[in-house]
Amino acid sequence: MGIERAEDAGVYKLRDDLAIVQTLDFFTPIVDDPYTFGQVAVANALSDVYAMGGKPLTAMNIVCFPVKTMDISILHDILVGGLDKMREAEVTLVGGHSVEDSELKYGLSVNGVIHPDRVLTNIGARVGDKLILTKPLGTGIINTAIKAGMADEEAIAKSIRCMIALNRKASELMMEVEVHACTDVTGFGFLGHACEMIEGSDVSMVVYSSTIPFLSEAKGFAQMGLLPGGLHRNREFRISMVEIGQDVPEYLADILFDPQTSGGLLIAVPSSEADTLLHKMHEEGIEEAAIVGEIVEEPRGKIIVR
Repeated sequence: MGIERAEDAGVYKLRDDLAIVQTLDFFTPIVDDPYTFGQVAVANALSDVYAMGGKPLTAMNIVCFPVKTMDISILHDILVGGLDKMREAEVTLVGGHSVEDSELKYGLSVNGVIHPDRVLTNIGARVGDKLILTKPLGTGIINTAIKAGMADEEAIAKSIRCMIALNRKASELMMEVEVHACTDVTGFGFLGHACEMIEGSDVSMVVYSSTIPFLSEAKGFAQMGLLPGGLHRNREFRISMVEIGQDVPEYLADILFDPQTSGGLLIAVPSSEADTLLHKMHEEGIEEAAIVGEIVEEPRGKIIVR
């Protein structure tokens, strides 16, 4: 499984009972605190392995650092934050590579494992499936407000808490039940990744706007027009596949296209399993997980938000 489709990670079969899962991700800082940035970057990079149902085992640091203009202590704190998050995930750091760059960037190359018969892809959702989202939306909008100096400490703390949370437990719980498809919600936004799940298929998706979990502060910022550029690009790219009902508030439509960093998993699970899985997630502390939609027959290849 490689570049044929927009999958979250690559998978290579080693033997009948073992495959490796590979991914990498790195980006520029989205928060001011170096330690927190390291944690967010690692949680984000590991998420692609969790989305495939895999277990990440090893990682290598990817570092771009402006050594001539930035104090090396900043890099130290970033790497400590990343290492602490890897330890939480029980992932072993085995090396890495750094280059001098005019702009700071950090992330990981990750290797994980999975049984070849248990690999989850972002396609395969079936009519009747329910859709579970495991984290609230809105981090992109709040991060834009942070850059504008308009986010208060509570909003910042909520966004950070969401972004540094690993998708590990959600992934482990979903692997205990029957799952037909999964992806993580990141830069393309909820609707962008949802489109990938049904693109080219013979099914459709209905999204329940009333049950979408989102960070409450994102509503006000969206209503003020504090929207990241990526949100507009996501909307322009995918709007042809999406029908948004007249009763859906404009701010919520914005949030559904909001590019996320280290977002939650979007899981297509049989209706008979959905409530059980959701209950287990709530018991395990994934409190904002919610059933946010279902897979239907018509109109094929479309997402209806109502």
